[in-house]
Amino acid sequence: MMQLFSMAALFLYLLSTAGYVSYLFLQKDVLHRAGWGLLGAGFLANLAAILYEFIAAGRFPVGNLQETLSVAACTLAGLFLVFQHRYRLRVLGVYAAPLAALIMSVSVRLPKAPSQMEIVFNNFWIIFHVVVIFIGNAAFALAAGAGILYLMQESAIKGKNHGFFFHRLPSLNLLDTVGYASIVVGFTMFTLGLITGFLYAKMVWGRFWSWDPKEVWSGVMWLFYAALLHERLATGWRGRKAAIMSIVGFGVLLFTFLGVNFLLTGHHGAFTRW
Repeated sequence: MMQLFSMAALFLYLLSTAGYVSYLFLQKDVLHRAGWGLLGAGFLANLAAILYEFIAAGRFPVGNLQETLSVAACTLAGLFLVFQHRYRLRVLGVYAAPLAALIMSVSVRLPKAPSQMEIVFNNFWIIFHVVVIFIGNAAFALAAGAGILYLMQESAIKGKNHGFFFHRLPSLNLLDTVGYASIVVGFTMFTLGLITGFLYAKMVWGRFWSWDPKEVWSGVMWLFYAALLHERLATGWRGRKAAIMSIVGFGVLLFTFLGVNFLLTGHHGAFTRW
């Protein structure tokens, strides 16, 4: 049943991608509404797959890479729907929908591996830790998307190339605002995730910090976004610099989220592939 829900989510994410891409070219409101509605339906199907596995297995389903990517796609889609409702940044769906579809397509292709953390993921604090970390990562991913669109629009304006993208992308101010809001949400959630992770580590391993590679790179990632926020608030660092750093930060996130587990070993890698 989980596989059926997951396949439905992937199909809906792909349809949503088609809707948003069509909207980008044709600028018809009906296409945007279709893309938004299909993404919402995909999110619900994705969430149903996660809840089904949670009930069936009796644990939060992030015990292997297949489950982890499914949760990542669901979180990204859900958070984008919230941001779309708040900021009306329609064109960001051209980034969010394909990314959710890509993540979900990898998830459904992976074999169903047994979880190595059956007991651990029954703990409320570790579940809260994982959920807020995923929300933070999704927000950082959206910030990178806003940064990419910002650079594209800025290039069109500076080059006086009022062509395809200039008339289809929103103002630089709106893109900068959405990017900043995404980073604030991401940093807040990621900080909560680190705090709960430290507390749980103290409960399980008797210490808050063990220099596990995942912990170290999570710390690097936190410092990176903390510096980005500090520069923006203290020195008014906005626009192009903030957009570029948001994209770079997403690269750090990808390495922390996936690269560390495949290239390094530690507590997290020993238990699961997230």
